[in-house]
Parts: sequence; C-alpha cells; structure tokens
Amino acid sequence: MKNISSDPGTLFSLYMKLTGTPSLDIPKTDDRSLYGKKLGVINGSSWTSLWSTYFGKKMLPGVKIINVGNEAVQLNFMKAHKEGRPCPPQINIDIFCRYAEDLYRLYEVDAVLISCSTMNRAYKKVKEHMSRFNVPVIQIDEAMMEAAVNTNGRILVVATHGPTVESTKELLLETASRLGKKVEFEGATVEEAFELLGKGEIDEHNRVIADAIRTAQKRTRIDVVVLAQLSMSVFSFSYPDPVETFGIPVLNSGETGFARAGEVLKDIRNFL
Repeated sequence: MKNISSDPGTLFSLYMKLTGTPSLDIPKTDDRSLYGKKLGVINGSSWTSLWSTYFGKKMLPGVKIINVGNEAVQLNFMKAHKEGRPCPPQINIDIFCRYAEDLYRLYEVDAVLISCSTMNRAYKKVKEHMSRFNVPVIQIDEAMMEAAVNTNGRILVVATHGPTVESTKELLLETASRLGKKVEFEGATVEEAFELLGKGEIDEHNRVIADAIRTAQKRTRIDVVVLAQLSMSVFSFSYPDPVETFGIPVLNSGETGFARAGEVLKDIRNFL
C-alpha cells in the first residue's frame, strides 16, 4: 500500500470532495422526494462519519447529512467490554441522548439516525428523549435485521469488533420477537478484519469477511448474511452482487439503514 504521507494532497482532496465544507446550501439533486430534509447522524466514533457521509449521500440524494461522533465513546465501550462491565456504559447512552438533542437545537434536524451497532442499546432512551421535540429516531441496523428475519432462513451474523457482538445478537432476537418469528442464526467474529480496516487495507478486510462467509457455508446451510457494523459496508465495494458470488444475500447497514432513514424522512412534511 502506498504511504499516504508521500501524497497527502491526494488524500485531502478526495476527502474534501466527499465531505465538502459546511454550507447552508441544499445538496443538488433531480430527486425532489427528499430535497431539503436534514438527517442528524450519531456515530459511535469520529472516524465512522466518513461512512455516514458516503452512504448517506449515496442513498439519500438531496438530504443534508449532519454528523456527530466522539472517539472517546468508542474507547469507553471498548474498555468496558474488555473489563467485563456492562456494554455500552450508561454514560455513553446519556451522551447519545445529549447528542440527539444538540443536533435538533443547533440545526433542527428532521430525524436522527444512530449509526453505531454497539450503541443500539441506546435507541429506546434516545427515542424517548427526542419525543419531546417530535423528532423520529432510527436505529441503523433495524431494517437490516427485519430483512434478515423475514427471509425465514438461517442467518449468519458476521462481526469484526468484539463489543458489537452481544448488542447485535440482542437486536436480532428482539426483531424476531417483534415480528412474531422464530430465528435460526450463528455468529462469526473476525477481528482480523477490523485490524486490516484500521490499516486502510480495504480489499484484505473484505477478503477476510468473504472467507468467513464461505467457511460458514461449508459447515452448514446459510440463507442470508448480516454484516454487523456500518464500517463493514465497504464489503459491498468488492462484492457488489453477493447473490452471484455467494449464492445468498449479504446485507449491510450502510445501504439498508440509510434507505430506512429515507422512508422516515419522506413521511415528514417538507415545509420548504
């Protein structure tokens, strides 16, 4: 991999082409169904705002994406998980409630999306907190879990980050219960992929996840795969047609989660 320090101009150029600088202008689009809506995104860490910006713009043309995230939040739940304490810690949940309110008070967002899978346990508290402002709250994994459960098949949940595993399992079981269905699933945690992601080795990150899927398929019948974290959505760059490659759907929250946010935003009256 080329050392980015040898070409920082290209790095900054590409980053700014995606994010731009803050502006009150509305993103240009020919799709008027979402034009002018504002989506506040609460990330579990600052670095994942890149994912929220990319998939938000891809899935929601005309929507202004406003990110908030704090690396200390992720470090805190990582520390809690390592020490065997409740994860996520209560302070993280409280901070997410405050972030949601900040997004509304500062810029009057139309809806709030929680993009962090480990922090999906904060959803109910944030939703309750934002009810006073009549602002809907979306959990990024909810639509993906519903799609997986509705296949009525055996689900493989792949994670790359240990603290996410239990939260994802709980959400999957809650979703099945809410939909009145029984669910068969198994999990695979591939922490090597998370390390590769941290090194910027996206192709290798995706290859390791693909290997985990194929290994599970050799062991048992798998009908659908769920990628447990937003960061894993880069898998779609290497495998844009998973049914063709693996014979089954591989769901990621970058696409399904922001698509659900679009559905919610379309139900909100546009006063522009």
